[in-house]
Amino acid sequence: MPTRPRRATLATVAASAGVSVATVSKVLNGRADVAPATRALVRSLLAEHGYVPRPPHRTPVEGLVEVQLDEDLCSYSAEIITGAIEAGAASGVGVIVTQEKGTPRDGTSWAHDLVAAGRRAVITLAEPTQAQLIALSQACLPLVVIDPVNLPGIPMVSIGSTNFVGGLSATQHLLALGHRRIAYLGGPAGAAPNQARMHGYRAAMEAAGVPVRPEYVRASGGFCYPDGLKEGALLFDVEPVPTAVFAVSDGVALGAIQAARARGLRVPEDLSVVGFDDTDLAALTSPPLTTVRQPLREMGRVALRTALRLAAGETIESHHIELATELVVRGSSLAA
Repeated sequence: MPTRPRRATLATVAASAGVSVATVSKVLNGRADVAPATRALVRSLLAEHGYVPRPPHRTPVEGLVEVQLDEDLCSYSAEIITGAIEAGAASGVGVIVTQEKGTPRDGTSWAHDLVAAGRRAVITLAEPTQAQLIALSQACLPLVVIDPVNLPGIPMVSIGSTNFVGGLSATQHLLALGHRRIAYLGGPAGAAPNQARMHGYRAAMEAAGVPVRPEYVRASGGFCYPDGLKEGALLFDVEPVPTAVFAVSDGVALGAIQAARARGLRVPEDLSVVGFDDTDLAALTSPPLTTVRQPLREMGRVALRTALRLAAGETIESHHIELATELVVRGSSLAA
């Protein structure tokens, strides 16, 4: 496990600049009684050392927690954010939701801005870079990641669900209905949640003695409706056509249903479909979607409570917390 880099201190910067700690402090606080050349030197060394000021001490109910997205708000993220806001209200802590699109920000400047804005902790549905993880650690600003797609090389605290068990139960449900030509319509090949759900699918098929056809396992570019629509269209060109599909998310499942209808396949009479997430759309689609429920709102609550524990200096029991999934049977799955 990589060693966490030591946090730069005022003394470190002062020694490099050949000035006193008090002079460095004056530069940080914008005091006017520092020579321009000295001020410029100290500022350059602060940036070079990646110095981030420590957040001010606060009582447990003060401050704000930031929840960060890297995409537009959707049913999945809205449920998680709602849970975080509910837990924040119960703890007397405000929750700020921000959106960071495009290239990830430089870690040091990002952490500095968060501390300056009075954040006590950060919860992210985005993928933090190693530079951001290091900068937040140096700033003593706790971070909790929701269902990380990629696992970084340095430790971080994350909240997820039992993806493998969810994939296992979804496939077992289809097998119990008599299906044998069962396809898996996945997300990005390297994404950790996708891999866990796919392994659950394969484990259920193997335990039932049903071979997995390579052409029935497809990795889409993402977890959304257009991904299911595109990859579903390719899947239904395969002969023989599968009689059931387990999709990596509700969005992919709904895209696959539309692709099936475009091929003249009826759901669930000709094709059973099971999704994953149980977002609001799952119960509203026609037919209502059988899916694996992630406790999204509870994931948000646990993330907020965990972030506050970290901010208070408490030791947590595990760096990765998994909440139980549950199969919800609706109208999109039918006996073969």
